[in-house]
Amino acid sequence: MKVPKESQGIGTSVLPILEKLPVLSRYARTRGWYYVISWLHRITGIGLAIALMAHIYSLHSNIHLPAGPLFVLIVWILSLFVGFHALNGGRLILYELFGRRGDEAMVRWVFGLSAAYAAMVGLLIVVKNQTASAFFFWLMTFFAGAVAAFVVDSRTAKNRHSLFWKLQRISGSFLLMTVPAYLLFSHLNPGLTDGAPTFIVRLQNIFVRVVTLALAVSALYHAGYGLYSIAADYVSSRTVRASVTLLVLAVFAVFAVLAFRLILSV
Repeated sequence: MKVPKESQGIGTSVLPILEKLPVLSRYARTRGWYYVISWLHRITGIGLAIALMAHIYSLHSNIHLPAGPLFVLIVWILSLFVGFHALNGGRLILYELFGRRGDEAMVRWVFGLSAAYAAMVGLLIVVKNQTASAFFFWLMTFFAGAVAAFVVDSRTAKNRHSLFWKLQRISGSFLLMTVPAYLLFSHLNPGLTDGAPTFIVRLQNIFVRVVTLALAVSALYHAGYGLYSIAADYVSSRTVRASVTLLVLAVFAVFAVLAFRLILSV
């Protein structure tokens, strides 16, 4: 396969793996690898938006999730989505707000760190004997997320983009730190099958509750705006676009109410 010029720098450590995937390699031959990566970002974003809504609903309804191999596999695949979407989002923020090109090296880091993150989640799923202080864990995580959000906010202050666009980047920088941490923490003792009871116990700590609320608000906004952006890119009709916008607002408003009721009622 002849590698497009713009993707030659992605490196031999990534391309041999991607070239074995027939669908991706076919699009790469005609559109380039960065087109493929852009679509992977959107696909993982849609998947994470669905997972977010399912997670909120299951916790709110106190649904006991199965602990079988299929469910564990789905959870592990979700870690791949989280790692790639978060890291590639960070790469895009570096490009948009800080002018850092270096895409070739950063793409290698995105794929490499995504694989490392998924491996770490898989190890925690298999071992099942780890413990962590909720307060200390979320104190460090919230601090890292707040610093990232502050830095991005300072860069967007003089940007001419809309407030909604800026909030998308700010929330994304906060989620870059907190969502991977949330998934990791869910696999620390007492385990991933405890569901709502364990979640409610953790919320007894006021600080953890505040962090969880900030995480829920950021994730819901980021997911909703992301779905709207995807629709806006491919829907030319203003009427249909307005309908999609109203639908997204309605759906995420419902899930925001469910999340707030769960978190604030503890």
